[in-house]
Formats: sequence, C-alpha cells, structure tokens
Amino acid sequence: MGEQEMDITLIGVPMDLGADRRGVDMGPSAIRYANLDEKLRTLGHVVHDAGTVHVPDPATGATGDPKLKYLDQIITCAQVVARTVRESIEHTSIPIVLGGDHSIALGSIGGAANALGGAVGVIWMDAHGDFNTGETTPSGNIHGMILAALAGYGDPRLVNATGEGRRVDPKRIVIVGARDLDDGERRLLRAAGVHVYTMTDIDRRGIADVTGEALALAGAGTRGVYLSFDLDVVDPTEAPGVGTPVPGGITYREAHLAMELVAESGRLVGMDLVEVNPILDRQNHTAMLATELALSALGKRIF
Repeated sequence: MGEQEMDITLIGVPMDLGADRRGVDMGPSAIRYANLDEKLRTLGHVVHDAGTVHVPDPATGATGDPKLKYLDQIITCAQVVARTVRESIEHTSIPIVLGGDHSIALGSIGGAANALGGAVGVIWMDAHGDFNTGETTPSGNIHGMILAALAGYGDPRLVNATGEGRRVDPKRIVIVGARDLDDGERRLLRAAGVHVYTMTDIDRRGIADVTGEALALAGAGTRGVYLSFDLDVVDPTEAPGVGTPVPGGITYREAHLAMELVAESGRLVGMDLVEVNPILDRQNHTAMLATELALSALGKRIF
C-alpha cells in the first residue's frame, strides 16, 4: 500500500501535432492498457479518469507557419488541458496527464500555474531542452519550444496560450537528464537562468544528489512542483518506444529512484508522462515503464 492516500485524476491527450510524427498519439491508450488506474488504486489511491481531450487529426488541418507547425490547433488543445488540470488541482486532486508529445505541457503546466497563482516549480526530465523558439527551431516542431514558452520566451501566442505572460519563473525550472541541446537553446537557457543538469552531472554526482537539488530549486518559494517526464530521458535500451531516442540516458533504477525521491518530497502537484510511441515500442514496454514510474512518484516502495 502507498504511504498516503491521494486523489488522482488521469487525463489523456493523444497529441501528435507538436512532434510531426505519427504514433505518439496512441501513447495515452498504451499507458491505460498497462493498467495505470488499477495499479494506482491498488496503492490505496482514489482515481478519477477525466477521459481524453480531443486533438484534431493533422490530416484535416493546415500545418500553418513552417516555423510553428500546427500552432492554432496546439493552443486550442492546450486551453482545454489547462482548464482540466486547473480544476483537478483546485479539487485537491493530482493530475496525471498522459501524452502524446511534449507540447501537451503547454496546457498541463499552464493549468497548474493558474491553479497555484503562478507559484509552481517545474522539473523537466528530458533528453532535450525543449527551449527553442520560432527563431531558433531547426524543425518547426512545437514540442521543442514548450518549456521556453512556459518561461515567457518565443511567439506571444504560445507564451500567452493559457494566460497573460510567463507561467513559470525560469529560476524555478530544472531540466534533468539533458544530452541533446541545440545551440540556440543553450544560449537562451543560460540567459533565462534555467537550471540544467545534464547526463554528465548525473554521471558525476549521482541521480539522488541531482534529484534532491532539483526538488529544492524547483520547490523554493512555490506551492508545489510539477513533474514533466519525457520517456526519452531514459536510455533507449529501457525505453525504446519514444519518438526522438538519444543514447546514454538514465537507467531503469535511476529513473525509479528519482521518482521515489519526488514522492518522498511531498511536493508533487501534477505529472506528465509524454512521448510514448507504441509504434516504435516492443510489446508495450515503454508504456509499462511509464506506468511503473508514475507509481513510484505516487508512493510505491519496494519495502
């Protein structure tokens, strides 16, 4: 059993517009198929399923600006996600948002910030920085711009999608596990004052030290920490079903320990599980890993 009963809301967002790659839209179904709701109840939690947010099919809409692909559709979806997440937190329920590509965090973290009066910290576990803008993007894929937009950088339509101005103070944002950053991202991350722990930092210091520091930095002066977990932070040998795999990620045990430390902190207000792509997976392995990591973040212990 979990140490503490929690109220949890599952929200599916089958988004693939931000990545411009099909398959990741099936991530929420794959995670549900791995019985996340049932396993959370087994821990003693109360679980509500808010269903699935409608995401337009990319085949039925215009791509729009090649530097900001599917901008209008992503913003419309983000606004629905933000309302759902805000209502969840205001009813003292922890939202777990199932993706879908990482552009869903525009809505989930925007909604958390709205619920907490902007006093939210973010831990962004990801192989990538997702801190590009329309000016620096090499691809035009919006899932690589979301963290920058949440911090107030980039196209004003993205920045203001869920409310006026930045949603999160950049100094309360901590990226963990980065190992593939674009040059423009590096410059902007440094200028913004975002805390970045690369795989080199984890190699040198260990995941426990890095995660503890990340929780302290993201939690300082905030009402809670939102965890946005991209499965590509985990090494592709353990998480093969992701859209943009990068060798040299964190191990299975490092991922679980990080989640256990998040649970121990008592500061978690919400969580994303993103970039699960069943088409590229082996026997739903990555979705099952996402489910296991969510359980660890919500109180599951070995002993």
